[in-house]
Amino acid sequence: MSPRPLGRRIAAAGSGLFVALSLAACTTHPSPEVAVRSFLLSWQDGDHARAAGFTNGDQAEVEAALADVHDQLDLASVRFDLGTITRDGDQALAEFEVSADLGIGDPVWNYTGRMPLTDGPQGWLIDWSSSVVHPDLDDGERLAVSYELEERGQIFDRSGEPLVAADSVTAFGVLPAEMDDKEEGVTELAELLDEDPDPLLNRVRSAPPEQFQPLVLMRDSSVDGTLLSEAGKIAGVQTEEIEINLSPRVSPFLVGEVAGTAEHRVSSRVAGSYQAGDTVGLSGLQNLFQHELAGNATTQVVTLGEDGEQTAVLESWEGVRSGGIETTLDLNVQRAAESALEGMPGDGYLVAVDTASGEVLAAANASGQATDDAAFTGAYSPGGTFTMVSALAALESGAVTSDSPMPCDYQSEVGDRTFTNPSGGFLAGDPDLARNLAFLCTVGFVDVASEVGAEQIQDSAARLGLGADWQLPLPTSTGTVEVGSGDADAAAAMIGEDGVEVSPLGMALAAAAIADGSWNGPTLVREEGPSPATEGSLDEAHLEVIREGLREAVTNRFPEVGVGEEPVYGQAARAEQDDTSLHWFVGYQGDIAFAVLAEVDPEMTMWQQYAVTAATGFLNGVAHGVPETEETVEGQQQPPLGEAVNPDSLPGTEAGPDH
Repeated sequence: MSPRPLGRRIAAAGSGLFVALSLAACTTHPSPEVAVRSFLLSWQDGDHARAAGFTNGDQAEVEAALADVHDQLDLASVRFDLGTITRDGDQALAEFEVSADLGIGDPVWNYTGRMPLTDGPQGWLIDWSSSVVHPDLDDGERLAVSYELEERGQIFDRSGEPLVAADSVTAFGVLPAEMDDKEEGVTELAELLDEDPDPLLNRVRSAPPEQFQPLVLMRDSSVDGTLLSEAGKIAGVQTEEIEINLSPRVSPFLVGEVAGTAEHRVSSRVAGSYQAGDTVGLSGLQNLFQHELAGNATTQVVTLGEDGEQTAVLESWEGVRSGGIETTLDLNVQRAAESALEGMPGDGYLVAVDTASGEVLAAANASGQATDDAAFTGAYSPGGTFTMVSALAALESGAVTSDSPMPCDYQSEVGDRTFTNPSGGFLAGDPDLARNLAFLCTVGFVDVASEVGAEQIQDSAARLGLGADWQLPLPTSTGTVEVGSGDADAAAAMIGEDGVEVSPLGMALAAAAIADGSWNGPTLVREEGPSPATEGSLDEAHLEVIREGLREAVTNRFPEVGVGEEPVYGQAARAEQDDTSLHWFVGYQGDIAFAVLAEVDPEMTMWQQYAVTAATGFLNGVAHGVPETEETVEGQQQPPLGEAVNPDSLPGTEAGPDH
């Protein structure tokens, strides 16, 4: 039988179900009904001394016994409903219904009570014994509440690997039977641990006195020898070492934090009725699936003998067993993602998805913070990586075909805006769309924008999931593609500028659609299922053109990304947003599509593309594995990134023969 966790209690209700009888000037009880009604009404109102006056027991003992019932059950309120009364001469037997509210987070105990009465010189009086409180309570026994807490469930990756690590926790508690003064001892412990003593006292009063009652849980890192020594000086205070699944092994923002320790102050941070000893998800999947992961405790009202041993179970409420949550994450891919972001100069994000299903394989941030969810919710300018989307729009609109020329000058004026290639160069000869895509000739895309049109840009983007209607259990941004009516607006949108904002998750899903041939809604938790897919498959002939361009982009501009046996397809670019330089790499290899974003100070060297470096590290980690190191909530200790490269040095963009 496990100890019951602490709960906040309210005063017993003062209003009853009975109409109070006027007994003015009465010193005797003329009928058993009057005696029973008066006794129950007084007990319900908490006037235990008055209730004792309607019994033939020792007044002080009856008063103490009724008060003890309130403390032993830690009652929020108790209500009575008078039943039948049978009378046989000067003897009677009354039945009554009891509704005992065990408090916030606990059930209501309903049972039928019975009390015998005898008519004597003072009129009808209740024959007092412990069975008046409950028919199965014998003299010398007391009531208590037992609370069997479920162990918190686990969150798993796609292969059943646990994603939450067990933390060592110190439970500060008491053995009530060994306390000289419960109120004084619990108050002293509460002050030592900076806790509110009232709810702790409520728990101790209602608990089995011979069982250890954990009151406050603290991570071992917050507990030192001095604190343990001071706690040990309080009579009846003890500590126990336990382990609780609290810390995410990977992806803190996605897996989430768990409370259950003093420093979290659960009651002030999370809505709901939580008690000491409960574990509560504060964020991420831990919060979304709190009910499934925590389950519900089994609560029992029991009787205890004079030696403190349990003698009977009067009522039991079965809890709900805690369970596990199966995600689509791949622990090895996730480790590779987190390792790849190690050493970022600022914020950085990497999301990987399965190309055929849209299942999320990894989601990482460079900060390691549980509050940093921009991998899913960020709204960033994609810059030139959006050309894989605008290439599809150009093909679907008919403005460009797979083999038609698509000139690439170094600069173009559209409306009142001037657009220049990132490298400042141009493509000689008669380049086609695939070549413009491979060498990130943004001017080539700008020049066909008016023929493509704003509507087609938005439609093609939506067919790749950008700005479409999809969601995950966690907050996400599907992206925004809002193109103005002018030619310059369409030109800017074609190269991922004005009116276009995406998240790393959205771009990873777009790359997966290009690889697979159709866009698939993302999935993170298997039982939730995927988001709805966009309508219709993409034209395979159009996709082959885009794939060719993305493959040439890797082989010609950043061949170091080509790790592993399978070819890598992708696009890298830089964009400026809010005085920050955004470094992107979006692509796929085999059945993994991914997007990397690095937020970099523009003052840093222009010859380092952090997203390309991270992409290289990620694919290397996927191919060869990442050595497991000590995992913490604040991030992973992983090998540093390799040397950086400059993807904007574009072969074939200088004047001269076409390459």
